[in-house]
Amino acid sequence: MPRFALLEHIAAPDDPLGRHFDLLLEAGEACRTWRLMDVPQAGGPCVAGMEIVPHRLAWLDHIEGEISGGRGSARRMAAGTFDLLSSDAVDLTAATECVVRMNSETLAGRLRLETIGEGWAVSLRSDVMLGQA
Repeated sequence: MPRFALLEHIAAPDDPLGRHFDLLLEAGEACRTWRLMDVPQAGGPCVAGMEIVPHRLAWLDHIEGEISGGRGSARRMAAGTFDLLSSDAVDLTAATECVVRMNSETLAGRLRLETIGEGWAVSLRSDVMLGQA
């Protein structure tokens, strides 16, 4: 079963707000990755995001620490597995819209990712809970 991770990224030099969240979904030999401006809340509004370069699979196991090259620090907020429920492409790496079911102790429920113009909108539905990792 493919894995996911939600990381809080602090002090990235290219982040004007100083804090964002990276959502990583395992897709083959890498993780498809989105930078989210906030953590989506169950039944709440969509969160703006942008797809960024794929991350190495090792980031799925990251717990907390500095990022090489002076790119800030990251800590895990949630991690687990996911099921692809629907997608507009056969392969997750090519999807412009998909729904996945997140399965973990701290995050569970349906996550919808869809392109909106040049960015992405991310929303959580159903039985989602986000607690402290």
